[in-house]
Amino acid sequence: QIQLVESGGDSAQSGGSLTLSCTFSGATFDYYVIGWFRQVPEKERQGVACISETGRATEYASSVKGRFTISRDKGGITAYLQMNNLKPEDTGVYYCAAVDMARLGGLQTSLDAGIYDFWGQGTQVSVSS
Repeated sequence: QIQLVESGGDSAQSGGSLTLSCTFSGATFDYYVIGWFRQVPEKERQGVACISETGRATEYASSVKGRFTISRDKGGITAYLQMNNLKPEDTGVYYCAAVDMARLGGLQTSLDAGIYDFWGQGTQVSVSS
């Protein structure tokens, strides 16, 4: 059974940095596209960043482009989200998610939460001004 465990959530000041980790188990990590999503109360889960199974393709929400970097250990079991120049609007619960690359129908990445099959429990990020 595939499991995803996030870690690294914390409180930070505006302009600060945090790194989130997502540890994957239960299947071959290199077959799965990984996405990071953010959710705040009473709003839908929003795609933040995603990375292809090879690591060669990435996609970012416009609100984080240039500030966040997604990466993964090739041949390993962990994906990361490096978050720099944090802003209060980055506050939320961050989830990592996985989908078998074969399910993307030729796409390498997607920020659509609806296509991801496996989710972690989330980690809280709070950014104060």
